[in-house]
Amino acid sequence: MVNQISPPLVLSAFNKLPDQRWQIAPAQDRQAGAIAQTTHLSPLIAQVLLNRGIASPEQAQLFLHPESEVLTSPLEDFEDLPLSLELLINAINQRQKIAICGDYDADGMTSTALLLRALRALGALVDYAIPSRMSEGYGINQRIVEEFYDEGVKLILTVDNGIAAHQPIARARELGLAVIITDHHDLPPTLPDANAILNPKLIAETSPYRGVAGVGVAYILAIALAQSLGKTHELGNSLLELFTLGTIADLAPLTGVNRRWVREGLKLLPKSKLAGVQALIQVTGLSGAKQMKPEAIGFRLGPRINAVGRLADPQIVIELLTTDDDGIALERAMQCEQINKQRQQLCEQIEQEAIAIVEAAINQSDRPEAQFAAPAEGRVLVVVQPHWHHGVIGIVASRLVERYGVPVFIGTYEDAAQTHIRGSARSIPEFNVFDALQFCHDLLGRFGGHRAAGGFSLEAANLGALRSRLQTFAHQCLQPEHLKPLVVIDTQATFDQLDLSLYAQIDALHPCGIENPDPVFWSANVRIDEQKRIGKGHIKLIVSQDEGMPEARKFTAIAWRWGDYYPLPNHLDLAYRLRTNDWNGEVSLELELVGARKPAAIATPVDFWHNDRAYTCEVLQHTTGKQLRICNGQGKELIIQQGQPMGTLNQDQREPTSVSVCKPSPYYEVIKAALSALEKTDG
Repeated sequence: MVNQISPPLVLSAFNKLPDQRWQIAPAQDRQAGAIAQTTHLSPLIAQVLLNRGIASPEQAQLFLHPESEVLTSPLEDFEDLPLSLELLINAINQRQKIAICGDYDADGMTSTALLLRALRALGALVDYAIPSRMSEGYGINQRIVEEFYDEGVKLILTVDNGIAAHQPIARARELGLAVIITDHHDLPPTLPDANAILNPKLIAETSPYRGVAGVGVAYILAIALAQSLGKTHELGNSLLELFTLGTIADLAPLTGVNRRWVREGLKLLPKSKLAGVQALIQVTGLSGAKQMKPEAIGFRLGPRINAVGRLADPQIVIELLTTDDDGIALERAMQCEQINKQRQQLCEQIEQEAIAIVEAAINQSDRPEAQFAAPAEGRVLVVVQPHWHHGVIGIVASRLVERYGVPVFIGTYEDAAQTHIRGSARSIPEFNVFDALQFCHDLLGRFGGHRAAGGFSLEAANLGALRSRLQTFAHQCLQPEHLKPLVVIDTQATFDQLDLSLYAQIDALHPCGIENPDPVFWSANVRIDEQKRIGKGHIKLIVSQDEGMPEARKFTAIAWRWGDYYPLPNHLDLAYRLRTNDWNGEVSLELELVGARKPAAIATPVDFWHNDRAYTCEVLQHTTGKQLRICNGQGKELIIQQGQPMGTLNQDQREPTSVSVCKPSPYYEVIKAALSALEKTDG
């Protein structure tokens, strides 16, 4: 009986893949070989270093041993640092009140806690205030200035904010208060009239301090002050731990002094002397860890700190990070844990609602009544809904960028009458959020941020005009090929190159993060031996290479948030990071998938018939040479390596078997028919 399943359906699973664009760094074998020989690293890791701009063996040695670099003094790089120290020393000596105005994100809260601990240890009279996220929004404001004045404050220190706060700072100066701005955000056209401004955007681009976050500026100021007073021993290592938490949680670039200091701070954190840090480590299940990696902060500690600033009172975190009482510390850490669970639930709910809105827009984009263009047409998403919590919409924006590959501006109404909107923006590499907001400045109230992210507010009546203006800006800087999530890949690897020794070499690149990302490898024509859904929308897989032979090396792989693509096709090119799993004392290597695509075909897939059965065949390029792949309508797949007498027969979710492909094998005639079909197509 003739099989009526159409051959193209055999490959239809390839439609269920992430719609990505892969950017694979060009191989530099000669330079990589020289670095590998000097550093005794794998050529794979040497290629990663080249991709990070490490172009010589000498630079590689310095990168691998950042503590060997001789740093310039911050007093030379930050023009206003000497004046800042003078103002602080005078205030301490004269017993004047100092007040810190912080921010409600992890960077701002760790900065506030860092300077509170430092100034108190150095004998200052110091207190703090943080504006309300919900009722006031970001940055120092006139209410805070007036309250500081009423409390007898003589010196205001802003941390992680203030660089664009012209009016509040002008009011403080009018009242006779001195102001030191410490911030790291992009500079406005004119600077506020503060007594001193410390911002890495004001220093030379070649400075090792250029990339510090707000907590980095606070750390530099605190250490310089302690050195000026001859009291560095009073501070201990606690400030370095807070610097590390804030720097990683704020996604600051892990280059320059950030990488050097974070590397040192990560060693301190597992045995932290700070009661609050130990309590946070305890409630997040990290107790007993011998070492701390950036992902432990980025995915475990940082979100619990950030959640408080998003949904609750930042004072909880400030107390957590400044108390020396173990009981109070544990109580505050438990509060962080509960608030983070609430944050997770809100994010999931808002994300699903936002996806439903966008999908409806995609389906209706060609109709006159459509409210806004689909992502590929507008090249930017602007999504606004009532009742969304402003504290978490930035996280949802990041997830929508990941899903749709376009810049996302997401907002919610601040009042019951829906007359005013406050929002957050997240971006892709080719789109500058801050420039986009500047382009729309006449439609906005307050706004700020940097290339990758920002915040804004506007009157609801301007929403349509804002969407249109942002689409105009997006069409100026984005091409259609930019509108897919970008996967940046370092180099190709085969499974026989992946082992714990290679993973140990990756440790030499740590800490990894922004501008020094974890290496991403890709492997060609990987077989999916097993797969299943786990958790909330994830896929766990068993994968192998080398034609799927039973003795081939196999790895466990995890694909976070890929549930929509289940089941994945039997064979794929995969992009991944290396991870380890420690189970019952046994450490194994795992793959964390970040990309997937159909294996590159040398020839276009061809449909053919043999013995009244429908088949599809194609020739694939593999690391060991060309492969012929033949599929039938029952889910069977035959793979033949060029020049080999044995092939591999794969059936859905079964162990692959080795079969003869030579005459008189039953597969011989099928292979002949496939090759004949391919030759006719070529002709």
